Amino acid sequence: VVLSLSLVMFKLVVLKMLPFDNKSEFQVVVDMPEGTALEQTTRTLHALGQYLATVPEVTDYQVYAGTAAPINFNGLVRQYYLRTGANVGDIQVNLTDKSQRQRKSHEIAVSVREPLQQIAKQFAANVKVVEVPPGPPVMSPLVAEIYGLDYDGQLVLAETVRKVFEQTPSVVDVDVSVQAPQKKWLLKIDQHKAALWGVSQLTVTQAIHTALQGEDVSYLHTGNMKFPLPIRLEYGVENKSRVDDVLQLRVRNNKGQLIALADLVEPIESIAEQAIYHKDLLPVVFVTGDVAGKIDSPLYGMFAIDAQLNSVVSAQGEKLTHHFISAPENPYHYGIKWDGEWQVTYETFRDMGIAYAVGLLLIYFLVVAQFRSYVIPLIIMGPIPLTLIGIMPGHMLAGATFTATSMIGMIALAGIIVRNSILLVDFINQQRREGIALEEAVLRSGAVRAKPIILTGLAAMLGAFFILDDPIFNGLAVALIFGILVSTILTLLVIPVWYYAYLYGREAKV
Repeated sequence: VVLSLSLVMFKLVVLKMLPFDNKSEFQVVVDMPEGTALEQTTRTLHALGQYLATVPEVTDYQVYAGTAAPINFNGLVRQYYLRTGANVGDIQVNLTDKSQRQRKSHEIAVSVREPLQQIAKQFAANVKVVEVPPGPPVMSPLVAEIYGLDYDGQLVLAETVRKVFEQTPSVVDVDVSVQAPQKKWLLKIDQHKAALWGVSQLTVTQAIHTALQGEDVSYLHTGNMKFPLPIRLEYGVENKSRVDDVLQLRVRNNKGQLIALADLVEPIESIAEQAIYHKDLLPVVFVTGDVAGKIDSPLYGMFAIDAQLNSVVSAQGEKLTHHFISAPENPYHYGIKWDGEWQVTYETFRDMGIAYAVGLLLIYFLVVAQFRSYVIPLIIMGPIPLTLIGIMPGHMLAGATFTATSMIGMIALAGIIVRNSILLVDFINQQRREGIALEEAVLRSGAVRAKPIILTGLAAMLGAFFILDDPIFNGLAVALIFGILVSTILTLLVIPVWYYAYLYGREAKV
Protein backbone atom coordinates (compact mmCIF):
# COMPACT_ATOMS: atom_id res chain seq x y z
CA VAL A 1 0.00 0.00 0.00
CA VAL A 2 2.80 2.40 0.88
CA LEU A 3 4.63 1.68 -2.38
CA SER A 4 1.40 2.23 -4.33
CA LEU A 5 0.88 5.62 -2.69
CA SER A 6 4.52 6.54 -3.38
CA LEU A 7 3.73 6.46 -7.11
CA VAL A 8 2.00 9.81 -6.60
CA MET A 9 5.06 11.29 -4.90
CA PHE A 10 7.31 10.18 -7.76
CA LYS A 11 4.81 11.58 -10.31
CA LEU A 12 4.31 8.15 -11.88
CA VAL A 13 0.61 8.70 -11.18
CA VAL A 14 -0.56 12.27 -11.79
CA LEU A 15 -3.31 13.82 -9.67
CA LYS A 16 -5.81 16.00 -11.50
CA MET A 17 -9.35 17.22 -10.95
CA LEU A 18 -10.66 15.98 -14.30
CA PRO A 19 -8.84 14.94 -17.48
CA PHE A 20 -9.22 16.95 -20.66
CA ASP A 21 -12.32 16.08 -22.62
CA ASN A 22 -12.34 15.56 -26.39
CA LYS A 23 -14.37 18.60 -27.45
CA SER A 24 -15.05 19.90 -30.94
CA GLU A 25 -13.84 23.45 -30.22
CA PHE A 26 -11.36 25.60 -28.39
CA GLN A 27 -10.81 29.33 -28.01
CA VAL A 28 -7.88 31.64 -28.65
CA VAL A 29 -7.94 34.72 -26.40
CA VAL A 30 -5.83 37.67 -27.55
CA ASP A 31 -4.80 40.66 -25.41
CA MET A 32 -2.98 43.51 -27.08
CA PRO A 33 -1.24 46.29 -25.12
CA GLU A 34 -3.64 48.92 -23.80
CA GLY A 35 -4.09 51.70 -26.30
CA THR A 36 -3.72 49.47 -29.37
CA ALA A 37 -5.95 50.48 -32.26
CA LEU A 38 -8.74 48.15 -33.32
CA GLU A 39 -7.18 47.81 -36.77
CA GLN A 40 -3.95 46.47 -35.27
CA THR A 41 -5.89 43.99 -33.13
CA THR A 42 -7.79 42.83 -36.20
CA ARG A 43 -4.53 42.45 -38.13
CA THR A 44 -3.15 40.26 -35.34
CA LEU A 45 -6.27 38.10 -35.23
CA HIS A 46 -6.18 37.54 -38.98
CA ALA A 47 -2.52 36.53 -38.82
CA LEU A 48 -3.35 33.98 -36.14
CA GLY A 49 -6.37 32.81 -38.11
CA GLN A 50 -4.28 32.21 -41.22
CA TYR A 51 -2.17 29.74 -39.28
CA LEU A 52 -5.21 28.05 -37.73
CA ALA A 53 -6.61 27.51 -41.22
CA THR A 54 -3.59 25.30 -41.99
CA VAL A 55 -4.34 22.90 -39.10
CA PRO A 56 -5.93 19.79 -40.68
CA GLU A 57 -8.52 19.27 -37.94
CA VAL A 58 -9.83 22.87 -38.06
CA THR A 59 -13.02 23.22 -40.08
CA ASP A 60 -13.56 26.95 -39.58
CA TYR A 61 -12.97 29.80 -37.15
CA GLN A 62 -14.62 33.09 -36.25
CA VAL A 63 -12.74 36.25 -35.36
CA TYR A 64 -14.13 38.74 -32.83
CA ALA A 65 -12.12 41.97 -32.73
CA GLY A 66 -12.78 44.51 -30.00
CA THR A 67 -15.52 42.40 -28.50
CA ALA A 68 -16.09 39.00 -26.92
CA ALA A 69 -17.19 35.81 -28.58
CA PRO A 70 -20.69 34.55 -27.69
CA ILE A 71 -20.77 33.34 -24.11
CA ASN A 72 -19.81 29.70 -23.59
CA PHE A 73 -18.90 27.46 -20.66
CA ASN A 74 -15.68 29.42 -20.04
CA GLY A 75 -17.56 32.68 -19.94
CA LEU A 76 -19.51 31.60 -16.87
CA VAL A 77 -16.58 32.04 -14.46
CA ARG A 78 -13.76 33.55 -16.50
CA GLN A 79 -16.17 36.29 -17.58
CA TYR A 80 -14.87 36.43 -21.14
CA TYR A 81 -18.23 37.84 -22.22
CA LEU A 82 -17.28 41.10 -20.45
CA ARG A 83 -14.17 41.56 -22.58
CA THR A 84 -14.50 44.68 -24.68
CA GLY A 85 -12.20 47.33 -26.07
CA ALA A 86 -10.00 47.94 -29.08
CA ASN A 87 -7.13 45.89 -27.62
CA VAL A 88 -8.97 42.58 -27.03
CA GLY A 89 -10.08 39.83 -29.36
CA ASP A 90 -11.23 36.22 -29.51
CA ILE A 91 -10.96 33.45 -32.07
CA GLN A 92 -13.52 30.67 -31.81
CA VAL A 93 -12.01 27.57 -33.43
CA ASN A 94 -14.22 24.67 -34.52
CA LEU A 95 -12.85 21.17 -35.11
CA THR A 96 -14.03 18.18 -37.08
CA ASP A 97 -16.07 15.57 -35.26
CA LYS A 98 -14.01 13.43 -32.90
CA SER A 99 -14.93 10.34 -34.90
CA GLN A 100 -13.22 11.83 -37.97
CA ARG A 101 -9.86 12.74 -36.41
CA GLN A 102 -7.11 10.85 -34.64
CA ARG A 103 -5.92 13.59 -32.31
CA LYS A 104 -7.95 14.73 -29.33
CA SER A 105 -8.85 18.38 -28.94
CA HIS A 106 -6.32 18.77 -26.11
CA GLU A 107 -3.50 17.46 -28.30
CA ILE A 108 -4.50 19.89 -31.05
CA ALA A 109 -4.64 22.82 -28.61
CA VAL A 110 -1.20 21.97 -27.23
CA SER A 111 0.31 21.65 -30.72
CA VAL A 112 -0.95 25.07 -31.91
CA ARG A 113 0.02 27.00 -28.76
CA GLU A 114 3.70 27.51 -29.58
CA PRO A 115 3.17 28.58 -33.25
CA LEU A 116 0.43 31.00 -32.19
CA GLN A 117 2.63 32.54 -29.53
CA GLN A 118 5.46 32.99 -32.04
CA ILE A 119 3.09 34.87 -34.35
CA ALA A 120 1.76 36.93 -31.42
CA LYS A 121 5.27 38.06 -30.48
CA GLN A 122 5.53 39.89 -33.80
CA PHE A 123 2.52 42.01 -32.77
CA ALA A 124 3.41 42.31 -29.04
CA ALA A 125 0.26 40.35 -28.21
CA ASN A 126 -0.50 37.98 -25.33
CA VAL A 127 -2.19 34.83 -26.65
CA LYS A 128 -3.86 32.14 -24.56
CA VAL A 129 -5.25 28.88 -25.93
CA VAL A 130 -8.29 28.09 -23.80
CA GLU A 131 -10.06 24.73 -23.84
CA VAL A 132 -13.59 24.06 -22.67
CA PRO A 133 -13.15 22.55 -19.19
CA PRO A 134 -14.78 19.16 -18.55
CA GLY A 135 -15.72 20.16 -15.02
CA PRO A 136 -16.28 23.31 -12.98
CA PRO A 137 -14.74 26.25 -14.83
CA VAL A 138 -12.22 28.47 -13.04
CA MET A 139 -10.59 31.78 -13.83
CA SER A 140 -7.49 29.90 -14.99
CA PRO A 141 -5.91 26.53 -14.13
CA LEU A 142 -3.17 28.38 -12.22
CA VAL A 143 -4.24 31.44 -10.21
CA ALA A 144 -2.11 33.26 -7.65
CA GLU A 145 -3.89 35.97 -5.67
CA ILE A 146 -1.57 38.64 -4.26
CA TYR A 147 -2.73 40.42 -1.09
CA GLY A 148 -0.89 43.08 0.89
CA LEU A 149 -0.78 46.25 2.89
CA ASP A 150 -0.69 48.68 -0.04
CA TYR A 151 -1.59 48.27 -3.68
CA ASP A 152 1.77 49.49 -5.01
CA GLY A 153 3.53 46.78 -3.03
CA GLN A 154 1.10 44.21 -4.46
CA LEU A 155 1.99 45.34 -7.98
CA VAL A 156 5.70 44.84 -7.32
CA LEU A 157 5.12 41.38 -5.87
CA ALA A 158 2.80 40.45 -8.73
CA GLU A 159 5.54 41.28 -11.23
CA THR A 160 7.97 39.08 -9.29
CA VAL A 161 5.46 36.23 -9.20
CA ARG A 162 4.80 36.64 -12.93
CA LYS A 163 8.51 36.23 -13.69
CA VAL A 164 8.61 33.05 -11.59
CA PHE A 165 5.62 31.76 -13.55
CA GLU A 166 7.41 32.39 -16.84
CA GLN A 167 10.64 30.75 -15.66
CA THR A 168 8.92 27.58 -14.42
CA PRO A 169 9.04 24.74 -16.96
CA SER A 170 5.72 23.66 -18.53
CA VAL A 171 3.93 26.82 -17.33
CA VAL A 172 2.36 28.66 -20.28
CA ASP A 173 -0.19 31.40 -21.02
CA VAL A 174 1.09 33.60 -18.19
CA ASP A 175 -0.80 36.83 -17.62
CA VAL A 176 -1.48 39.36 -14.89
CA SER A 177 -4.64 41.31 -14.12
CA VAL A 178 -2.76 44.62 -13.97
CA GLN A 179 -3.30 46.79 -17.02
CA ALA A 180 -0.32 48.26 -18.82
CA PRO A 181 0.11 52.06 -18.37
CA GLN A 182 -1.83 53.88 -21.06
CA LYS A 183 -1.27 57.50 -22.05
CA LYS A 184 -4.18 59.85 -21.57
CA TRP A 185 -4.51 63.51 -22.59
CA LEU A 186 -6.38 65.99 -20.43
CA LEU A 187 -7.51 69.12 -22.29
CA LYS A 188 -7.71 71.92 -19.74
CA ILE A 189 -9.73 74.90 -20.93
CA ASP A 190 -8.09 78.26 -20.28
CA GLN A 191 -11.14 80.11 -19.03
CA HIS A 192 -9.46 83.50 -19.29
CA LYS A 193 -8.54 83.05 -22.97
CA ALA A 194 -11.91 81.51 -23.75
CA ALA A 195 -13.64 84.53 -22.24
CA LEU A 196 -11.42 86.94 -24.23
CA TRP A 197 -12.18 85.13 -27.48
CA GLY A 198 -15.86 84.90 -26.67
CA VAL A 199 -16.03 81.09 -26.67
CA SER A 200 -18.02 79.25 -24.03
CA GLN A 201 -16.77 76.06 -22.35
CA LEU A 202 -19.83 74.21 -23.64
CA THR A 203 -18.86 75.04 -27.22
CA VAL A 204 -15.36 73.65 -26.67
CA THR A 205 -16.52 70.40 -25.07
CA GLN A 206 -19.21 69.84 -27.71
CA ALA A 207 -16.68 70.34 -30.50
CA ILE A 208 -14.26 67.82 -28.95
CA HIS A 209 -17.09 65.35 -28.39
CA THR A 210 -18.25 65.68 -31.97
CA ALA A 211 -14.75 65.11 -33.31
CA LEU A 212 -14.01 62.05 -31.19
CA GLN A 213 -17.42 60.46 -30.60
CA GLY A 214 -19.40 61.80 -33.56
CA GLU A 215 -22.70 63.65 -33.76
CA ASP A 216 -25.68 63.54 -36.10
CA VAL A 217 -25.95 67.08 -37.46
CA SER A 218 -28.73 66.59 -39.99
CA TYR A 219 -30.75 63.98 -41.91
CA LEU A 220 -30.95 63.09 -45.58
CA HIS A 221 -34.43 62.33 -46.90
CA THR A 222 -34.65 60.27 -50.06
CA GLY A 223 -37.61 58.80 -51.85
CA ASN A 224 -36.53 55.16 -51.69
CA MET A 225 -35.76 54.95 -47.94
CA LYS A 226 -38.29 54.34 -45.20
CA PHE A 227 -36.29 56.22 -42.55
CA PRO A 228 -34.15 59.36 -42.98
CA LEU A 229 -30.40 58.77 -43.31
CA PRO A 230 -28.42 60.58 -40.58
CA ILE A 231 -25.50 62.79 -41.58
CA ARG A 232 -22.79 62.25 -38.99
CA LEU A 233 -19.77 64.43 -38.32
CA GLU A 234 -16.75 62.66 -36.85
CA TYR A 235 -12.97 62.62 -37.15
CA GLY A 236 -11.35 59.76 -39.00
CA VAL A 237 -9.57 57.08 -37.00
CA GLU A 238 -6.15 58.33 -38.04
CA ASN A 239 -6.96 61.84 -36.72
CA LYS A 240 -8.39 60.65 -33.40
CA SER A 241 -5.08 59.07 -32.39
CA ARG A 242 -3.14 62.36 -32.51
CA VAL A 243 -3.85 65.14 -30.04
CA ASP A 244 -2.40 67.75 -32.43
CA ASP A 245 -5.15 67.01 -34.95
CA VAL A 246 -7.76 67.57 -32.26
CA LEU A 247 -6.17 70.89 -31.27
CA GLN A 248 -6.36 72.09 -34.89
CA LEU A 249 -10.13 71.89 -34.72
CA ARG A 250 -11.74 75.35 -34.97
CA VAL A 251 -14.82 76.59 -33.13
CA ARG A 252 -16.91 79.66 -33.79
CA ASN A 253 -17.10 82.41 -31.15
CA ASN A 254 -19.97 84.78 -30.42
CA LYS A 255 -18.77 87.10 -33.21
CA GLY A 256 -18.70 84.37 -35.87
CA GLN A 257 -14.91 84.06 -35.90
CA LEU A 258 -13.20 80.64 -36.11
CA ILE A 259 -10.82 80.04 -33.22
CA ALA A 260 -8.44 77.06 -33.04
CA LEU A 261 -8.72 74.86 -29.96
CA ALA A 262 -4.95 75.17 -29.52
CA ASP A 263 -5.56 78.79 -28.47
CA LEU A 264 -8.18 77.82 -25.91
CA VAL A 265 -7.02 74.60 -24.21
CA GLU A 266 -3.84 73.32 -22.63
CA PRO A 267 -3.02 69.62 -23.30
CA ILE A 268 -1.76 67.78 -20.21
CA GLU A 269 -0.27 64.33 -20.61
CA SER A 270 -1.19 61.80 -17.91
CA ILE A 271 -1.77 58.10 -17.32
CA ALA A 272 -5.22 56.55 -17.58
CA GLU A 273 -6.77 55.14 -14.43
CA GLN A 274 -6.38 51.39 -14.05
CA ALA A 275 -8.94 48.94 -12.72
CA ILE A 276 -8.26 47.58 -9.22
CA TYR A 277 -9.74 44.16 -8.61
CA HIS A 278 -11.22 43.28 -5.24
CA LYS A 279 -12.11 39.95 -3.67
CA ASP A 280 -13.98 39.80 -0.38
CA LEU A 281 -13.58 43.60 -0.17
CA LEU A 282 -9.77 43.34 -0.30
CA PRO A 283 -7.69 44.70 -3.22
CA VAL A 284 -6.04 41.82 -5.04
CA VAL A 285 -3.81 41.25 -8.06
CA PHE A 286 -4.24 38.04 -10.05
CA VAL A 287 -1.39 36.21 -11.77
CA THR A 288 -2.71 33.45 -14.02
CA GLY A 289 -1.22 30.66 -16.09
CA ASP A 290 -1.67 27.16 -17.42
CA VAL A 291 0.41 23.98 -17.53
CA ALA A 292 1.24 22.09 -20.71
CA GLY A 293 3.67 19.23 -21.21
CA LYS A 294 4.18 15.67 -20.09
CA ILE A 295 2.60 16.38 -16.68
CA ASP A 296 -0.25 18.72 -17.55
CA SER A 297 -1.75 18.87 -14.07
CA PRO A 298 -1.76 22.41 -12.63
CA LEU A 299 -1.15 21.01 -9.13
CA TYR A 300 2.47 20.14 -9.88
CA GLY A 301 3.10 23.48 -11.57
CA MET A 302 1.61 25.27 -8.56
CA PHE A 303 3.85 23.46 -6.06
CA ALA A 304 6.91 24.07 -8.25
CA ILE A 305 6.17 27.80 -8.34
CA ASP A 306 5.34 27.95 -4.64
CA ALA A 307 8.70 26.38 -3.77
CA GLN A 308 10.50 29.13 -5.70
CA LEU A 309 8.49 31.84 -3.94
CA ASN A 310 9.71 30.84 -0.48
CA SER A 311 12.59 33.30 -0.73
CA VAL A 312 10.53 36.22 -2.08
CA VAL A 313 10.22 39.27 0.18
CA SER A 314 8.33 42.52 -0.24
CA ALA A 315 9.88 45.95 -0.73
CA GLN A 316 9.55 46.47 3.03
CA GLY A 317 11.58 43.31 3.72
CA GLU A 318 8.50 41.32 4.75
CA LYS A 319 8.44 37.65 3.77
CA LEU A 320 5.59 36.55 1.55
CA THR A 321 3.16 34.22 3.34
CA HIS A 322 1.61 31.28 1.48
CA HIS A 323 -2.01 30.15 1.76
CA PHE A 324 -3.65 27.18 0.04
CA ILE A 325 -7.11 26.84 1.58
CA SER A 326 -8.33 30.31 2.54
CA ALA A 327 -7.30 33.93 2.06
CA PRO A 328 -4.85 35.52 4.53
CA GLU A 329 -6.58 36.37 7.80
CA ASN A 330 -4.41 39.45 8.30
CA PRO A 331 -4.71 41.77 5.27
CA TYR A 332 -1.86 43.93 6.58
CA HIS A 333 0.77 41.36 5.62
CA TYR A 334 1.78 40.46 2.10
CA GLY A 335 0.57 37.00 1.15
CA ILE A 336 -0.27 34.77 -1.78
CA LYS A 337 -3.40 32.63 -1.99
CA TRP A 338 -3.52 29.81 -4.54
CA ASP A 339 -6.80 29.45 -6.39
CA GLY A 340 -7.87 28.06 -9.75
CA GLU A 341 -8.03 24.33 -10.38
CA TRP A 342 -6.21 23.67 -7.10
CA GLN A 343 -9.13 25.07 -5.10
CA VAL A 344 -11.67 22.98 -6.98
CA THR A 345 -9.48 19.86 -6.68
CA TYR A 346 -8.96 20.36 -2.95
CA GLU A 347 -12.64 20.90 -2.22
CA THR A 348 -13.71 17.97 -4.41
CA PHE A 349 -11.27 15.45 -2.94
CA ARG A 350 -11.94 16.77 0.57
CA ASP A 351 -15.70 16.30 0.23
CA MET A 352 -15.32 12.92 -1.45
CA GLY A 353 -12.87 11.85 1.25
CA ILE A 354 -15.42 12.78 3.91
CA ALA A 355 -18.07 10.84 2.00
CA TYR A 356 -15.67 7.89 1.80
CA ALA A 357 -15.10 7.98 5.57
CA VAL A 358 -18.85 8.21 6.27
CA GLY A 359 -19.47 5.28 3.92
CA LEU A 360 -16.86 3.15 5.68
CA LEU A 361 -18.41 4.02 9.04
CA LEU A 362 -21.87 3.01 7.86
CA ILE A 363 -20.50 -0.23 6.42
CA TYR A 364 -18.86 -0.96 9.77
CA PHE A 365 -22.12 -0.44 11.68
CA LEU A 366 -24.02 -2.66 9.26
CA VAL A 367 -21.50 -5.47 9.60
CA VAL A 368 -21.50 -5.07 13.39
CA ALA A 369 -25.28 -5.52 13.36
CA GLN A 370 -24.93 -8.61 11.17
CA PHE A 371 -22.17 -10.47 13.05
CA ARG A 372 -22.74 -9.09 16.58
CA SER A 373 -19.05 -8.34 16.92
CA TYR A 374 -16.82 -5.28 16.88
CA VAL A 375 -13.70 -7.14 15.71
CA ILE A 376 -15.05 -9.18 12.79
CA PRO A 377 -16.11 -6.05 10.83
CA LEU A 378 -12.53 -4.78 11.06
CA ILE A 379 -11.32 -8.07 9.53
CA ILE A 380 -13.98 -7.90 6.82
CA MET A 381 -13.10 -4.28 5.97
CA GLY A 382 -9.36 -4.94 6.16
CA PRO A 383 -8.94 -5.54 2.40
CA ILE A 384 -10.39 -2.09 1.54
CA PRO A 385 -6.94 -0.39 1.67
CA LEU A 386 -5.65 -3.24 -0.53
CA THR A 387 -7.62 -1.74 -3.42
CA LEU A 388 -4.86 0.89 -3.67
CA ILE A 389 -2.45 -1.88 -4.66
CA GLY A 390 -4.54 -2.30 -7.79
CA ILE A 391 -5.73 1.27 -8.38
CA MET A 392 -2.45 3.19 -8.28
CA PRO A 393 -0.27 0.76 -10.33
CA GLY A 394 -3.25 0.38 -12.67
CA HIS A 395 -3.27 4.11 -13.38
CA MET A 396 0.48 4.00 -13.96
CA LEU A 397 0.24 1.07 -16.41
CA ALA A 398 -2.71 2.63 -18.25
CA GLY A 399 -1.04 6.07 -18.39
CA ALA A 400 -4.15 7.61 -16.82
CA THR A 401 -4.37 10.47 -14.35
CA PHE A 402 -5.95 9.93 -10.94
CA THR A 403 -9.05 12.11 -11.14
CA ALA A 404 -12.30 12.67 -9.30
CA THR A 405 -13.87 9.79 -11.23
CA SER A 406 -11.02 7.57 -10.03
CA MET A 407 -11.98 8.52 -6.49
CA ILE A 408 -15.58 7.54 -7.23
CA GLY A 409 -14.37 4.13 -8.38
CA MET A 410 -12.31 3.79 -5.22
CA ILE A 411 -15.39 4.50 -3.09
CA ALA A 412 -17.43 1.96 -5.08
CA LEU A 413 -14.75 -0.68 -4.55
CA ALA A 414 -15.20 -0.48 -0.78
CA GLY A 415 -18.69 -1.97 -1.07
CA ILE A 416 -17.58 -4.62 -3.57
CA ILE A 417 -14.69 -5.82 -1.42
CA VAL A 418 -16.79 -5.91 1.74
CA ARG A 419 -19.35 -8.07 -0.06
CA ASN A 420 -16.64 -10.61 -0.99
CA SER A 421 -15.32 -10.64 2.57
CA ILE A 422 -18.78 -11.21 4.00
CA LEU A 423 -19.28 -14.19 1.69
CA LEU A 424 -16.09 -15.81 3.00
CA VAL A 425 -16.64 -15.06 6.68
CA ASP A 426 -20.30 -16.10 6.58
CA PHE A 427 -19.38 -19.42 4.92
CA ILE A 428 -16.72 -20.10 7.57
CA ASN A 429 -19.24 -19.42 10.34
CA GLN A 430 -21.79 -21.69 8.66
CA GLN A 431 -19.25 -24.52 8.41
CA ARG A 432 -18.27 -24.05 12.04
CA ARG A 433 -21.91 -24.35 13.14
CA GLU A 434 -22.12 -27.66 11.26
CA GLY A 435 -19.22 -29.00 13.32
CA ILE A 436 -16.46 -28.68 10.71
CA ALA A 437 -12.94 -28.09 12.07
CA LEU A 438 -11.55 -24.56 11.84
CA GLU A 439 -8.79 -25.37 9.32
CA GLU A 440 -11.16 -27.34 7.12
CA ALA A 441 -13.81 -24.60 7.23
CA VAL A 442 -11.30 -21.95 6.17
CA LEU A 443 -10.04 -24.09 3.28
CA ARG A 444 -13.56 -24.88 2.11
CA SER A 445 -14.52 -21.20 2.16
CA GLY A 446 -11.84 -20.41 -0.38
CA ALA A 447 -12.68 -23.43 -2.53
CA VAL A 448 -16.45 -22.96 -2.54
CA ARG A 449 -16.76 -19.16 -2.58
CA ALA A 450 -13.90 -18.45 -4.99
CA LYS A 451 -15.98 -19.15 -8.11
CA PRO A 452 -18.92 -16.78 -7.38
CA ILE A 453 -16.52 -14.11 -6.09
CA ILE A 454 -14.37 -14.31 -9.23
CA LEU A 455 -17.38 -14.40 -11.57
CA THR A 456 -18.99 -11.34 -10.01
CA GLY A 457 -15.64 -9.55 -10.09
CA LEU A 458 -15.18 -10.39 -13.78
CA ALA A 459 -18.70 -9.14 -14.52
CA ALA A 460 -17.92 -5.78 -12.87
CA MET A 461 -14.59 -5.55 -14.70
CA LEU A 462 -16.19 -6.30 -18.09
CA GLY A 463 -18.79 -3.60 -17.45
CA ALA A 464 -16.02 -1.09 -16.77
CA PHE A 465 -14.34 -1.87 -20.10
CA PHE A 466 -17.16 -0.09 -21.94
CA ILE A 467 -16.19 3.28 -20.42
CA LEU A 468 -12.44 2.74 -20.63
CA ASP A 469 -12.05 4.93 -23.74
CA ASP A 470 -14.16 7.77 -22.36
CA PRO A 471 -11.84 10.73 -21.58
CA ILE A 472 -13.81 11.75 -18.48
CA PHE A 473 -14.71 8.35 -16.96
CA ASN A 474 -11.44 6.69 -17.90
CA GLY A 475 -10.24 6.99 -14.29
CA LEU A 476 -13.40 5.29 -13.01
CA ALA A 477 -12.88 2.38 -15.42
CA VAL A 478 -9.20 1.97 -14.52
CA ALA A 479 -9.98 2.06 -10.80
CA LEU A 480 -12.68 -0.59 -11.14
CA ILE A 481 -10.77 -2.91 -13.47
CA PHE A 482 -7.42 -2.98 -11.69
CA GLY A 483 -8.91 -2.48 -8.21
CA ILE A 484 -11.30 -5.41 -8.55
CA LEU A 485 -8.63 -7.63 -10.14
CA VAL A 486 -6.02 -7.18 -7.41
CA SER A 487 -8.33 -6.82 -4.42
CA THR A 488 -10.35 -9.92 -5.36
CA ILE A 489 -7.20 -12.05 -5.48
CA LEU A 490 -5.90 -10.59 -2.23
CA THR A 491 -9.29 -10.95 -0.53
CA LEU A 492 -9.35 -14.69 -1.27
CA LEU A 493 -5.96 -14.95 0.42
CA VAL A 494 -6.07 -12.35 3.19
CA ILE A 495 -9.58 -12.75 4.65
CA PRO A 496 -9.36 -16.52 5.36
CA VAL A 497 -5.90 -16.07 6.92
CA TRP A 498 -6.93 -13.12 9.08
CA TYR A 499 -10.18 -14.70 10.18
CA TYR A 500 -8.41 -18.00 10.91
CA ALA A 501 -5.84 -16.16 13.06
CA TYR A 502 -8.63 -14.37 14.91
CA LEU A 503 -10.63 -17.53 15.64
CA TYR A 504 -7.53 -19.58 16.43
CA GLY A 505 -6.35 -16.99 18.96
CA ARG A 506 -9.79 -16.75 20.56
CA GLU A 507 -10.11 -20.54 20.87
CA ALA A 508 -6.58 -20.80 22.28
CA LYS A 509 -7.56 -18.39 25.06
CA VAL A 510 -10.64 -20.46 25.83
